[in-house]
Amino acid sequence: MTSFLKSGPSRPVAIWLFVMAALVFAMVVVGGSTRLTNSGVSITQWDLLSGTLPPLSADQWQAEFDHYRQIPQYRLMNQDMTLEGFKYIFWWEWSHRLLGRIVGVAFAVPFAVFLWRRMIDARLIWRCAVLFALGGLQGVVGWWMVKSGLVDRTEVAPERLTVHLGLALILFCALIWTGLEAWAGPKRPFQRARWPAVAAGLMGLVFLQILLGGLVAGNRAGLIYNDWPFFGGRLWPGDYWMEGLEQTLLHGMAAVQANHRMVAYGLFLAAWIVALRAGRSNYLPRPVAGLALALAVLVTLQAALGIGTLMMQVPLALALAHQLTAAVVLAAAVGLAWRSRRV
Repeated sequence: MTSFLKSGPSRPVAIWLFVMAALVFAMVVVGGSTRLTNSGVSITQWDLLSGTLPPLSADQWQAEFDHYRQIPQYRLMNQDMTLEGFKYIFWWEWSHRLLGRIVGVAFAVPFAVFLWRRMIDARLIWRCAVLFALGGLQGVVGWWMVKSGLVDRTEVAPERLTVHLGLALILFCALIWTGLEAWAGPKRPFQRARWPAVAAGLMGLVFLQILLGGLVAGNRAGLIYNDWPFFGGRLWPGDYWMEGLEQTLLHGMAAVQANHRMVAYGLFLAAWIVALRAGRSNYLPRPVAGLALALAVLVTLQAALGIGTLMMQVPLALALAHQLTAAVVLAAAVGLAWRSRRV
């Protein structure tokens, strides 16, 4: 049995991390579907082990439905819901939670095996441990989010939903980055002409834009001002400001939609400026220029999907495509930022 690797590629570890990133990607997509179908508070309890199995009898289904009937969402929005209707929203939330459990097992077991067989590069061990802790924290934050919709609200709090989404995206990015590190092995960072900082800034802008999209989804702000590029025929929404900065930025439907639009315009311009600069550079490796161009194209596609989703008043299929593409854009931004640091 060899010692822990001090340097060099760890391809099996990289593949495992990329698979984990794909599972987190699926979690984000299913989580978005859960939000769009208004299913997030259909399961009112958190049971880490017993909750793995769905109801298996008519009595168990009725008990779950009775729990749901005690919360504000049922009393204020869904009093005419039948047991069959409840099953539809239940399965979305149950699938989301089950996938979270699968992610935990799929990380913990291979991680233990890789450690036991001493296959992980020493510089990556602590990173993988942090990733595992982030996954556990994500489960706690998810329940914290759900609890906000069980007492005084008919849906989860938008700011908690955005924290939950943001943590998932951090985990997604970190898995991709660490996977690339494992695949390539350690190399000298590329520091010329501040290009790594430019790529990192673009990645941060993509991350911010997705968080703003989470606030739009959390406030259902895509259901107002569906006349792009205007706001009800005006250049700027007249009801942007609410009582207080926090209320405006986190709960104002007009504000969160306007903010999401404005950052989208900035991201579109920034992505194409970076792509053009990369294409004309004499010292950047060709893969960097290719990644920059691919990111700009993806941002353009994402913008078109966003406009279509807004103008068609958030149809489920188009909204899911918009959310899925957002994660793809972020993955491309992570790839560009990582590659920009390598010679």
